[in-house]
Parts: sequence; C-alpha cells; structure tokens
Amino acid sequence: MKGKRVIFMGPPGGGKGTQAQRLEDKYGLKQLSTGDMLRAAVAAGTELGNKAKAIIDSGALVSDDIMVGMISERIDQPDCEPGIILDGFPRTVPQAEALDVMLSEKGMKIDAVIELRVEDSILYDRIRKRASEAGEGNIRADDNEETLRKRLEVYHAQTAPILPYYGQKGLLHVVDGTLPMDAVTRELEGILGE
Repeated sequence: MKGKRVIFMGPPGGGKGTQAQRLEDKYGLKQLSTGDMLRAAVAAGTELGNKAKAIIDSGALVSDDIMVGMISERIDQPDCEPGIILDGFPRTVPQAEALDVMLSEKGMKIDAVIELRVEDSILYDRIRKRASEAGEGNIRADDNEETLRKRLEVYHAQTAPILPYYGQKGLLHVVDGTLPMDAVTRELEGILGE
C-alpha cells in the first residue's frame, strides 16, 4: 500500500469524501483536496499561495501550472509518503497531462483512478433525504437541488470527459457508489491491493 497515488472521481455527493477519509484512516493515505490546498497556501503566504491569491482576488481561475506546482510541493511533505488521494484534481485532460509530467519528473505515477459512479437521480434523492433529516434551519447552504444541478452540469461537461483519458491508460476503475458504504470501502480496498 505504501506510496500509492490515487485519484478519486465522481459527481458531487457521490461519497468521495467519506471513502477518502476511510482510506486515510486505514492506510495513512493523505487526502489532498485542491480547494483545501489553495486555502492553506494562501493563508500561509507561500510564493505559490500569494500568486494564487492575486488570481482568485481578480475573479479568475488559478492556472494549471500553479495547481500542479502546489500539488508538487504538497506531495513532497512527509505526511504524503504513505500515499495520496487526489480529490478535485485533475478536472481536465490538460491538467491530467501536466500532473503526469510532474509525477514522472519525481519518479512517480498514478496507480489508480477510481470513479465512484452514482446516477444523478440518486444524488437528488440523497440531497432531499439529507435536507429532510437535518430539519428546518440546519440544512447546509449547498444542500439544495439547484446547487446540485449546477455542480452536476459542471461535472458532466468538464470532469467526466477526463475518464476516457485514464481508461485508455488502463488506470480507471468504476465502483458503484450506490452500494452500502462498507461494500464500497471493500471494493476500494480490493482495487488498492488489500
């Protein structure tokens, strides 16, 4: 398991965060969310963080080279030695290609790309259930159908097209994200060579 580099793909609400946490707890893999990394770099005032802050403040998207640079710096940290789970990156084929180049320069590669596949209708059902269980006044701001619809549109238009890139490399594994949580975890462990 040591030194595994895994990419989690899947729609918002598909269970990536939950499963990544389970793998992190069991194997010591470090879940790297690019959003969290960006916020941390900006807060720490690193050179890349300052560049990213200027871009974000201007309303633009952070460039692929800055994101890959941040990931490169982050995976050199000791807590990433057991391995990493990338969540939220790459989102496009150019990002995937840039990631491959950066890892290759470090003598590393992606070991597996795991798509947690969940049909859109089930994701809407999950949002409705969470909202009804949370009760009035406790619903998360992003737990609504309109936000989910927008996030799914972005996922299907921008991120899903990257799946064939990894499929052609023989790295893509599809897991049914509608299975019970423990069953999904067992499938992931099987893919990662438990």
